[in-house]
Amino acid sequence: MPGTSGNGAVTRSTLRQQIADALRDEVLAGRLQPGQEFTVKEIADQYGVSATPVREALVDLSAQGLLEALQHRGFRVREYSFADFRGLVEARSLVIDGMFHALDRGRGGPPHVQDPDDPYTAAALAGVRRRGEEAQRAACAGDLTVLIGYDLRFWRELSSLFGNPYLVDFLHRLRVQSWVCAVQHLRRVTDLRGLLWAGHTELIDALSRRDTDAARCIIAGHNTHALALIERLATG
Repeated sequence: MPGTSGNGAVTRSTLRQQIADALRDEVLAGRLQPGQEFTVKEIADQYGVSATPVREALVDLSAQGLLEALQHRGFRVREYSFADFRGLVEARSLVIDGMFHALDRGRGGPPHVQDPDDPYTAAALAGVRRRGEEAQRAACAGDLTVLIGYDLRFWRELSSLFGNPYLVDFLHRLRVQSWVCAVQHLRRVTDLRGLLWAGHTELIDALSRRDTDAARCIIAGHNTHALALIERLATG
């Protein structure tokens, strides 16, 4: 029956996304190491599901750059070099700078983004700031897992204010890839307190004032810090 078929498709699609999210979290947590190989059957057995949604989830993660498909052998967690990380930082910076240019031109997406005093904008920025506060606390505490979660939510919610879903998805993908590259080095550090960037609230305060010059300086400092830290860990 059509209704049954539709429900089945929705269920499979939801399961596919759940598996993709779970595997992405495994990579970000360092439980799936760069270069580690596995098959569709191994993942299906691990989660107790059929092979089809697992295969679809792994293909999705391959398209996002987190995995590599191995012909007739399954999949492998992608290994990123420092050059890859530098390229990802540059790419995400260009996207973020485009967001700031939109603010400079006074057309940052939906009308409410143009007026920081608008109640909707104020409420949305307050929500993003709360994510930033949590990310900042996690960074200061050296809690990498919590930091990654809140950092990704922070940037997704901030970019969504510009009303362009393609921008939101692209920036999110770049930031996930950046974290995948960084965690292979950061997870080896015993104590990360004082080493992780914690400028989320400072950035939101600058954007709330529509001070894009200050925001650009904050992002430049963020990039310089990240590149120096990962280069030091990668070569050390």
